[in-house]
Amino acid sequence: MQVLAAIFLVLQSAHSIPSDSTAITSTRAALRAGLDTLYGGAFERAATYFAALAERDTADPAPVVFQAGAYIWWAAARDSGDFELGRIDSLLGVALARARAVTDGSTDFWLATALGYRARQREEHGHGFSAARDAKAMRDIYRRLLAADSSCADCYLGLGVYEYGLARAGGLARFVAKLVGLGSGSAALGISYLRRASRDGDLARVEATWVLAAALVREAARDPGGRAVLQHEASGYVRRLAERYPANPVFQRFLQETPGPPP
Repeated sequence: MQVLAAIFLVLQSAHSIPSDSTAITSTRAALRAGLDTLYGGAFERAATYFAALAERDTADPAPVVFQAGAYIWWAAARDSGDFELGRIDSLLGVALARARAVTDGSTDFWLATALGYRARQREEHGHGFSAARDAKAMRDIYRRLLAADSSCADCYLGLGVYEYGLARAGGLARFVAKLVGLGSGSAALGISYLRRASRDGDLARVEATWVLAAALVREAARDPGGRAVLQHEASGYVRRLAERYPANPVFQRFLQETPGPPP
């Protein structure tokens, strides 16, 4: 569950696509098709699909981030944190390079997204200091984007994971976080951000719902008195995701392991 709770794709496609309305509509449709494939459980096909999009536009970081995300979901389905580790790292490097090559700020959202992924990967494989630096840079970008555009509900997914993850980090991770100025985080604030993204988000809504459910299960383990309510709420969210994407093994495994809502 720790691996899955760290997965997030903070998606705001308008930050990285042309201003022409026809192009925006077409690009959104292409990204949505890939995301539906990914959430539908066809992780390899989704990775191939996003790779083709990335080849079509070699300046756009978005499909490269999605391609890395597809492999991370695939790894979660296999319950293997080491699955395609080198490929994921390479893809994130490409996404970061593409985002940093644009100096007008239009790809900052994707820069933050790739940094968040890389922070997750580094933390899971014992590189706490570099993970913390990436997380701090990610947080600063998201906050700046929200200050410029308060309607960016998708921004709250990344910030929610950040706040919640810091609040529930272990002792060593907390120590490293303080050293680099990350603070201590707030579980309640993180969950509220995740709720907002799952309710109001655009392309991030499915991802936010999934991460919210994972966070609620972790909270249930900490709260014996509220455990049943939290587990029921979490399983209700994932049950709706599974109804929409019945072939996703990650959702199905969650429902098998988590008590469902009362009839």
